Amino acid sequence: MAIEATPKRTFATAIDWPGWSRSGKTVAGALEELAACAGRYAIVARLAGESLAEDGLELEVVESSEGGSGTEFGVPSRVTEADRRPGTAADADRLARFVEAAWARLDEIAAASPEELRKGPRGGGRDKTKMLGHVVSADSAYAREIGIRTRELALGEDAAVSALRAAMLDVLRSPSDGSPIAGRRWTTRYAAHRIAWHALDHAWEIEDRRDPAA
Repeated sequence: MAIEATPKRTFATAIDWPGWSRSGKTVAGALEELAACAGRYAIVARLAGESLAEDGLELEVVESSEGGSGTEFGVPSRVTEADRRPGTAADADRLARFVEAAWARLDEIAAASPEELRKGPRGGGRDKTKMLGHVVSADSAYAREIGIRTRELALGEDAAVSALRAAMLDVLRSPSDGSPIAGRRWTTRYAAHRIAWHALDHAWEIEDRRDPAA
């Protein structure tokens, strides 16, 4: 596990499982949240063609770093030393499979969910269409971060979104020496983690909020 911590929020991230990252107020809280969603993440692993053993899960912290404003805002935003590891073609293909699985899981959950989602305690929270549109908009920004020139796409531009995501997967499938992609900031491993995490974060939010009685 990798930890990024601030006084207000901490993220725990499973280094070798793209997208599996949860937050809490403390390190212990973040690790507890990470373990609590192991079953959810196991579904994503299966979609990616792998299996995750949920029984006897052991969480070992191997890297810790100080978080920043992104961490406090609610985003796992530190590129860790583990993210800078070189990756073979097989490693890169695995990263792409998990990102594709995260998008697929978001689509599955959205298809089984109503448009109107349960509001938060103060009446806040996006409904399903706005949340899905937010993910598409974010993917446009993520694509630019990995060197793909694109305008900001919107929900409903299905062909354009599919083409953009295919191009993003092509970038992630390239072997890497661990350097940032396209001379920017994100490495291949971090990019895969961040893109998958964002899709899953909103997939699980929809899942949590689709039951009015929850």
